[in-house]
Amino acid sequence: MKPRENIETIYQTALEVFSQYGFPKTTMEDIAGRLSMTKGNLYLYAKNKQDLYRKTAAYALLKWQSRVAEAVDNQSDAKQKFLTMCVKAVEYLSSDKHLRDLLLRDPDIFPMFPAKDPFEGINRNSVEMIKSILRQGIEEGAFRPFDVDRISEVIFMIYKMFVIRMYIKTDNHTIHKMFEDTIDLCTRGLFADDLTHQPINKEEP
Repeated sequence: MKPRENIETIYQTALEVFSQYGFPKTTMEDIAGRLSMTKGNLYLYAKNKQDLYRKTAAYALLKWQSRVAEAVDNQSDAKQKFLTMCVKAVEYLSSDKHLRDLLLRDPDIFPMFPAKDPFEGINRNSVEMIKSILRQGIEEGAFRPFDVDRISEVIFMIYKMFVIRMYIKTDNHTIHKMFEDTIDLCTRGLFADDLTHQPINKEEP
């Protein structure tokens, strides 16, 4: 009896096929053929094409997330963790053609304002990574105090905006420069005196 395929091999191969043909045109036979297995054997790993597609997209997103987390964990102070997170998150996607093509074919995998996020759990973990870095930065005195929950959501939203603009809408050099400028703005601020932070809705005495 043929041994079971490594599950990562299944998902990586499915990712290549789905990214090439898109979900509607891809068949289970296409993927099974690429794996040199029968369609019946492929059903040992997924209930149907929709199930395999979801598992494949989740695999690709988790791989992206884990690569960023590994790079962040190699840093010690919060400033370097934050900068590494920003750079590696974008850098990874630029190097993963199959995930990039999948996002181009199906932007709903990583939507900007989802009514229902199909991968909410995975994206929630990304937000938690941001929160952890922000909390560490505040504890170290490297970041000023702020509402970590709110700001982490803002940062993730900004990040999603640039990912969608760069890789789903268009891969434009100007957008890449804007991303660098946005990181600079987030980390260095707008005002020359970074100690003068006044609430936007501060009431007059």
